[in-house]
This record gives sequence, C-alpha cells and structure tokens, in this order.
Amino acid sequence: MTETFRGFDGAPLALHRYGEGRPLLLLHGLFSDARMNWIKFGHAETIAAQGYEVIMPDLRAHGASAAPHAAAAYPPDVLVRDLAALVDHLALERFDLGGFSLGARTVLHGVAKGVVGPERLIVGGMGTDGLTNGSRRAAHFARVIDEFEAIPKSDPAWYAVQFLKSQKIDRVAARHLIGSFTDLPHDLLERVTMPTLVVCGAEDHDNGSAPDLAARLPNATYAEVPGTHMGSVTRRELGRAIARWLGPG
Repeated sequence: MTETFRGFDGAPLALHRYGEGRPLLLLHGLFSDARMNWIKFGHAETIAAQGYEVIMPDLRAHGASAAPHAAAAYPPDVLVRDLAALVDHLALERFDLGGFSLGARTVLHGVAKGVVGPERLIVGGMGTDGLTNGSRRAAHFARVIDEFEAIPKSDPAWYAVQFLKSQKIDRVAARHLIGSFTDLPHDLLERVTMPTLVVCGAEDHDNGSAPDLAARLPNATYAEVPGTHMGSVTRRELGRAIARWLGPG
C-alpha cells in the first residue's frame, strides 16, 4: 500500500507499507527509493513474513516524493527532520528503525541526536568513515551532478550518472539535498545504546569499515552478506540477515 505524509515543511512524501505486525521503518539509499532498495528484491517480503509491518518512505527528492527546488527546503539534516515528521504522523511509540547507506546515516543521526527513539536499529552499507567524513562522499556525488553529461565512460563516476538517469533523479533537488548532509562525531555514537545490527556487503568499502562502526557502537552485532555497495541490496541475503536478527515480530 502506498500513501502520502507531510515532511517537516509540509512537502508531500510517499510512504509504502508491506505486511502486518510490529512496525519497522526502513530508509533507502541515495538516488534510490523504497521500491528499489526494499521491495524489488524481496527484502520487505522476507521481513514482513516474520510478523512485521515494513514501512518505507521515499526520501525527499527521491522516488514518488516531492523534490522542491527551493534551497530553504533543504536545511541541515533535513532527512532527519522528515524522519521525525514520519514518526509523528504514524504516532509510533514502540518501533524498530533501519536504513541502507544514506538511510543508515539518517537513522544514526536521528538516534545519536535524540530526535527519534527506536527500540532496535539496523544500519546497512555504512562504515565509520561514511559518518564522520561524509563530506568526501558528498563531494563525489556533487561532482556527478555538476559534471553530469561531461563525465566520460572511462570515468568510474559514469556508472553513477547512469544510475541517476535510470532513477530519473531531479538534479536540482538532489544537489540541494547533498548540501544538507552533516558529519556525525565519533563521541555521539555512544548515545546509540539500543540493540543494533550493522550489516554490510563483503566487498562494500564505499563508506569505510562497517566492522569498525559496529565495534564503536555500545550494543551492536555485525553481519556480513555477499556483494558490493550497489550489489548487496540486490541479494536476498540482505533481507534474510535482517529478518534473522530481528526474529519474530
């Protein structure tokens, strides 16, 4: 089922639901959407079979959600503010929360900064460097947007350009969104005290070391699945690892 909720500033954002049971919010990665990350490859179905209602927004400037062009629509940590608006919209008190890549950054920022309070947390495709040196990763994608048509096929960034094209990303909105990203200092990770699953592809080093991130979190378990950063979300093992860690809803 797909519906709409309002972001922090009233922007209409898409929301997808799958299954019934204990609420689990899952946030997708940069330039993807809920269907691509969580539905298409069966992860939502696998998790829902355990007794969960899997609730998946399309982040601002992604999927079926609004992609405003005004810079004011992208204050620092805008996605954290939208996440808080979603929790309020759903009137959730007891819930679990997870994300992949940009979604993982968002949920960790939300928890570490005291904006949201899930009972359990899932962090996919993220390492310590992706949190504390996110400006490097943001600069990479800013270049992809700024030099879009000029990037040659011989450049590794060409593949990112093709992905943006396939996802029909609004580049004006995406450029504003990238500018809203902030880094998360190491010391704030101590506030992430709930049980946490850090899950990452065996060949995924895009955001630094996921095992190191798991070691820095007070109550984390690390799980490895096959694949690279882009490839791991296409593998059934990702959804199975999450469902196995969560257990029955």
